[in-house]
Amino acid sequence: AREEEEKKEGLIEFYDSFKDMFEFFCKNTTIHGTIRLVCSDSNRMKTAFWTLLLLASFGMLYWQFALMFSQYWAYPVVLTMSMHSEPKMFPAITICNLDPYRFELVSEHLVQLDRMAEESITFLYGINTSASLLHVNEKSIHVKDLSNIGNLSRSSFKLSQNFSLVRMSDRSNRSEKMHSETVGFRLCNATGGNCFYKTYSTGMDAILEWYRFHYMNIMSQLPVIINISDHEEQIEDMVYSCQYDGEPCRPSDYVHFHHPVFGSCYTFNSKGTDSFWTATKPGIPYGLSLILRAEQKDHIPLLSTVAGVKVMIHNHNQTPFLEHEGFDIRPGIATTIGIQQDEVNRLGGNYGKCTTDGSDVNVKLLYNNSYTLQACMHSWFQHIMVRKCGCGYYYYPLPPGAEYCDYNKQPAWGHCFYQLYNRLRNHHLNCFDQCPKPCRESLYKVSVGTAKWPSAKSQDWIRQALRHQNGYNSTSNRRDIAKVTIFYQQLNYQAVNESPLLSENLLLSSMGSQWSLWFGSSVLSVVEMFELLIDTLVLSLLFCYQRFRAKKTLKVAHTPTVPS
Repeated sequence: AREEEEKKEGLIEFYDSFKDMFEFFCKNTTIHGTIRLVCSDSNRMKTAFWTLLLLASFGMLYWQFALMFSQYWAYPVVLTMSMHSEPKMFPAITICNLDPYRFELVSEHLVQLDRMAEESITFLYGINTSASLLHVNEKSIHVKDLSNIGNLSRSSFKLSQNFSLVRMSDRSNRSEKMHSETVGFRLCNATGGNCFYKTYSTGMDAILEWYRFHYMNIMSQLPVIINISDHEEQIEDMVYSCQYDGEPCRPSDYVHFHHPVFGSCYTFNSKGTDSFWTATKPGIPYGLSLILRAEQKDHIPLLSTVAGVKVMIHNHNQTPFLEHEGFDIRPGIATTIGIQQDEVNRLGGNYGKCTTDGSDVNVKLLYNNSYTLQACMHSWFQHIMVRKCGCGYYYYPLPPGAEYCDYNKQPAWGHCFYQLYNRLRNHHLNCFDQCPKPCRESLYKVSVGTAKWPSAKSQDWIRQALRHQNGYNSTSNRRDIAKVTIFYQQLNYQAVNESPLLSENLLLSSMGSQWSLWFGSSVLSVVEMFELLIDTLVLSLLFCYQRFRAKKTLKVAHTPTVPS
């Protein structure tokens, strides 16, 4: 009896058969339903029923496991929205006067271009626009220290006559009632073949694009690096009054730069590090209030047809792309712009493609500010432009060693550029694959209100005050000044965060719930299953070894003895 008790309490148990092992497991396991396989062994119908039921439960369990793992490996996300309220930094504000510099080096070519534009408009529509287009007597900006830049003589560049504007019938509309004309100019490759017309449905759009095309070729004659500080305008020439939170703006609050289309620009609070720009209260009195010069007499009429000032609200240390996100302030109007901030946080990694600071992006940024989607896409397009067309697009920075496009040097660059641009618009350049979104970014929603300013009753004394303080000498009625106020509507902001829909903890919890649903057991039951598998493997090896020994013994026993 003592030997039998020691046998039952042994650390390692060896069963006489698989049946004994299976009966022991069914009687002692914590998995529900298995004991029915043993208790009903005298009734084969019940045994078969419970066997099928357990197998079906196992099948449903692992089917659910497969669904959960397929969902987990799809890496879905869920958006959670939360509201926060705290003092925060005022955004960066960029304003431009829509009056680009007429550099002395290219001023004669710009005058020639104005004459060509006048002739083209006369040819197309039979109207004379010389009084409004020509700007022969305008002051030009002189670029200093050009002796080390090379041969930049004015006679080396000639405006091309190969891109004349023409009117064409739109053959796509076969109906006589829908008959229309298009206006455009012809572009060909380097061999003079594969030509196409860059056409527009309205002559206005065609003339503007034709003018910009020639304008880029003219401006490419300028040196790549120009010291704007040599001829930098004073901010008082554009901004008559500047106040933030009731305090006058300081010289350190803005930086100046020049844009080839939007002219002289100023960015307020560009770095976002000065506590002066911390917003502690919402409302119009606590925002940025500007009175701006919005004169039109110096505008290049075919480069910008908008009267007023260009304004853009953006994040700190970011390049403002006014052609995409800027909006216009009308002269003679007081514009109030209320802003509401949203913050977006993306997961990245397996859950989506995004970048923290752009260091892991394959595109080399051509802008010196922080990473943005627009900066990456413009840089990617410029790299492709230089590689495919042999020169760079004038409105974007250049990669090292490249030069801006000039149809005197690269006659077919326009043909190459417009084909690339069409591919960009049709999403064939894989820009979004190369340029992921930032993992964290702030977005600004704006609401705008306008009113005439100054009013008829107050315009006289306001003009006198501006004339006395800023040398304001205009006599027009509200056509050369504008007022804009930018403020936080409220300091609370909405944060949109991505989080995994099925994390590791939630996956394990769901698996445990499914296991409990189908078998009413726990993690220890899973250990019992592994123990059963190990016992089955050990018992199989033991039986195989016993059979091998038995065959070997039997073979030795039947070996005939050799008589001596």
